Amino acid sequence: MKKTYKQRTTHRSKIIEGQFKALIEAIENDKYCIDILTQSLAIQQSLRSLNKLVLENHMNTHVKQGMSEGDEKTKQVIIDELVQLYHLTNSKG
Repeated sequence: MKKTYKQRTTHRSKIIEGQFKALIEAIENDKYCIDILTQSLAIQQSLRSLNKLVLENHMNTHVKQGMSEGDEKTKQVIIDELVQLYHLTNSKG
């Protein structure tokens, strides 16, 4: 992982950790349901932000290199991984 992305993703992960601890505390203290849901939704947004950073790093490193230097098998693996990622992000459940 590139240094700038590593710093940013580490920082974002620590924020998420704090948000998650606050969520657990809110649940344990029987806080108002809307407050718990708001905290949960904030965590989900933070996770989306983290995912975006990790994906940006992956595209700028592994995908770029693999598509320019890799053989056909490597390129197909990269495509398959991205398609699988697309399915994971768009699955309903």
